[in-house]
Order: sequence, then C-alpha cells, then structure tokens
Amino acid sequence: MTEQRVLIIDDEPDIRELLEITLLRMGLDTLTAGNVEEALAQIQAHEPNLCLTDMRLPDGSGIDIVRFLQKNYPQIPVAVITAYGSMDAAVEALKAGAYDFVSKPVDLPKLRDLIQTALKLTSSEKHQRSKAPEDYDSQGRILGSSPAMQTLKSTIGKLARSQAPVYIHGESGSGKELVAHEIHLQSPRQKAPFIPVNCGAIPENLMESEFFGHKKGSFTGAVSDKQGLFQAAHKGTLFLDEVADLPLTMQVKLLRAIQERAIKPVGGLEEISVDVRILSATHKSLEHEVAAGNFRQDLYYRLNVIKLKVPPLRERQDDIELLADFFLKKIAERWQMPAIKLSLQARQILLSYSFPGNVRELENILERASTLCEDNTIQADDLQLPQVIQSSTTNSHQHSSSRSVLLSVPPDLVSPYAPQTPVSNATNAAAEQLWTPHTDEEAERTMIMEALDQTRWNRTKAAELLGMSFRQLRYRIQKYELDTH
Repeated sequence: MTEQRVLIIDDEPDIRELLEITLLRMGLDTLTAGNVEEALAQIQAHEPNLCLTDMRLPDGSGIDIVRFLQKNYPQIPVAVITAYGSMDAAVEALKAGAYDFVSKPVDLPKLRDLIQTALKLTSSEKHQRSKAPEDYDSQGRILGSSPAMQTLKSTIGKLARSQAPVYIHGESGSGKELVAHEIHLQSPRQKAPFIPVNCGAIPENLMESEFFGHKKGSFTGAVSDKQGLFQAAHKGTLFLDEVADLPLTMQVKLLRAIQERAIKPVGGLEEISVDVRILSATHKSLEHEVAAGNFRQDLYYRLNVIKLKVPPLRERQDDIELLADFFLKKIAERWQMPAIKLSLQARQILLSYSFPGNVRELENILERASTLCEDNTIQADDLQLPQVIQSSTTNSHQHSSSRSVLLSVPPDLVSPYAPQTPVSNATNAAAEQLWTPHTDEEAERTMIMEALDQTRWNRTKAAELLGMSFRQLRYRIQKYELDTH
C-alpha cells in the first residue's frame, strides 16, 4: 500500500468514481466523502496527503473544508473543484488557503499535474520542519528576528503551500525579490526554475517575444525559434518585478496567458500549455495606478489574489546589527580580506539611521565604508551618512554623557532614552578607565558581562542598564557566545 492517500469530496457518485479511477491509475490510495461531515471524519481518522473537494456540498462548501484544514491540519494541501466560470469562488478559496483549483468539466491531464505537484508538499514540508529556523539565515536567505520579520516568515511559509498569485508590495530596497524567491524555495516548485524579470527593463516592441517566445522568421531578426519567459519558468515560478511598468497592450496579453494557462509564441499557430506560478511586485501603488487608468483592473484582481507587505528597515531596526554583520562577512569573503568590524560608535549611528533606501542602502553604505576604513574597522566617519544624522547622534551622545555613566557603558554607546539608573562611584571609575574612543568588541563583551552579573542575568534589566533593547542585548549574547545561565 502506498503512503500517499487522497481524499475525494463530492456529493455526485459519478464524479467521485471518475476521480477515484484516475487517482488509482496514478498509484494513489483514495478515500471518498459525499459531504462536509463525512469529509471531516475521514480527515481526522486518516490524515490524507491531499484533499480534492467540490465547492458545493449538501451541508456546506469547499471553503469550509479549506478553513478546517488551515486551522487543524495546515500541512494537508487542498484543491477545490469549481463550476466553469466560477472564478470568484475559486479566488475566495485561494485566499482561504486552498492550494489550487480546477474547473468543471475536469481536464484530467491538468488534474494529474496538479495532484503530482501538490503531493510534493508533504515531503517538502517535512523537510522544512526538520530544519532549524537558523538554517535559512546561515544560507544568507531572509535574515531577521524582529517581530515584523517573524510575521513575514510565517506568512511566507503559508503562501508557499498555495498556487495563488501573490502581489508583493514594499519600498525600493526592502527585499521584494528575496521574498518572492523564498516563497519559491519553500514551495513544491523549489526544484523547478525561479525566473525573475524586471518588467520596466524590457523594450515595449520586444515584450511579447520576451514573455511568450517567437518562431523563426516571425519578424525581422528572428533567425531562430526562441523560448519565452513563461516556457522557461514551466513547472516553476515567474516573478514579475515592477509589474506596474507594463504597457496596457501587454497587460491584456498577460491577463489571457494567466487565465488560460497557455501562451502563443509570436508567429506561432498553436497555443502551448504552461504551468507557472505568478508572483508580482512593484514599489508603486497598483491601486493608484488602476484609478489613474494606467493598470487594468481585471489584471490587478488576477495578480492581487493575496497581498503581502515587506516591512521597511526602519520598522525592524532590531535586525540592523544582524544584517550589518552578515553584509560585512560577505564583503570580506568576496574581497578575500580579513574580517571587517564596526566600531561601537559606527554601530550606534547605524541603529539611529532611518534608512530610506532600506536593506539595499545598508549594504551599499557598508560596501563603501569597507573601502575607506583603516585596520579593518569601520569608524563613524567611514559611514559617510548625511551630516544631519551624525550631528543628531553626536548631540545625543553629548547629552547622555552629562549624566552618570550607566554601569561601564561609554557615553558614546548610551541611548538618550536609557533609564537613569544610579550606579556606584566605583563602577563609574571603572567605566572611565575602560572607555577609549576606539573601544573594541572585547570591551563591549566585558561591559555586557558586568551588566549581566550585576542584574543576576536578568537580561531585561541588563538591557535597560546598558541602554539597549532586549533584542539588541540578546543578539550580542549570541554573538559573543556568552553563557546564558
């Protein structure tokens, strides 16, 4: 008996029998149910690898099945079968968490492809669950442990299970393509191509050929057949970046390709079926572009089945240090040079900066600073941030230095919002002896150890004493491999 089992849910016996025969010929075990109540009982008793459900059932709908699985068995993918032309119902199911949909009358070859792809989810998700979350970061994929990034990573995991189009929006430099790639890598399509394309970079007169390919002799310069982006992404993911830049004429053709799941090369006579998941992104507001008449509303609804926001860096400042250390390590490896470090003052300035260019700007700042620094240590001046930022930070440092020094934290490291906790004169004296303008990481490690010892390893109180956030302290404890007691 095979380990893969599919539950078929339909109130029409003839359709259940047809689907059951099709699946048995594929070497799959089957279960059947004629209504929601029977289906839930079968799911709870057998936990199938996949559910196929009709949308209309005597005691509910396919949406009820989808929601039940999302809440109780999120590892089980579910595909819904809809009446021909019931696109609104299909979209609703996709938003609720359905993997995909098929229309009646059922196209059996397409159904078989859907089932084979969906069944990869179980083994794929088992693999993902067996990996520690840190594996993603160590591979240089999506970095960050802030609440905003934890929410984003959780959402990506859910979206990866679906075939629904996802519209990714966020500011320039926030990492929209990285998010799209992560959705692909966690999906059952991970072994197939991920094809990113910048829609604004393709000349309008070549756009149709780029997307759909062309036949030899179809236009001047077409000296051979060419495969388009849709064919290149077959069985995989096509990421349409800056999709708002598509001209209206191309939007019509793209809409048809997505609806029909087929393309016709320029100069070709026959349509070619393609199995592609569409992810799209832009830094513009597609809603505003639709209102202005620059983007088709029907294409907008087709792309925007699920909307995913990528947070700007200023909304996840707890991740700045982690990202900075990752980029510096990457820069040093690329240039084959010793490890590059940030001075404490430079680190604090980065934490005070708003990064209008987001993660891309942080990487560019560090790339530039790495070429300017001496002794492989980036100082504040090497960052070359706008003068207003450095002045503001310097003023804050001067303001904080007029207070009693917190523990043995140098004035340059103290946040202007840190609590004014009284400490002993002996501690102040130790701080003054310890601090120099070039305090290194060993000094910072010593300060953190002193704060932890004084607070009996109460990390919340130690962070307050040091003028850091809790997550900044936790990151440093991990970085310096301190005993967490």
